[in-house]
Amino acid sequence: PARHLVVLACMDARLDLFRLLGLEIGDAHILRNAGGRVTDDMIRSLVLSSTALGTREIVVIHHTGCGLHQRTDDELRVAVTERTGADASGMVFFPFDDVARSVRDDVAALRAHPLLPDMTVWGGVYDVATGHLDVVEPPLES
Repeated sequence: PARHLVVLACMDARLDLFRLLGLEIGDAHILRNAGGRVTDDMIRSLVLSSTALGTREIVVIHHTGCGLHQRTDDELRVAVTERTGADASGMVFFPFDDVARSVRDDVAALRAHPLLPDMTVWGGVYDVATGHLDVVEPPLES
């Protein structure tokens, strides 16, 4: 990618990441999943992006009004089982209670990952009502 950037964001259709970040085709890798959460598969893609394709910066974007906000894995498992009739007891959905905290947690996980050394990692919360991205600062060291 021309900007050596990879974006990890929610799959929500309201997030126009190219417009939001001023990107053009070829500028960045865009990785999306439910909630924009750091999962094993996202780590796999981030490691390949940095190792094989030269990305050096990761931005994590979560957003207001997310379907995972203030939900629980148990609640979501029940909903899936009721809808499909299949056992969803082994599924993990990575729900969260605090959007900014979920960004901080995911940024911290990426910064600490041994397979992602020397990466600049930051994150923000996209407000779907205003279209503004608020950068989430890491918590102060105690």
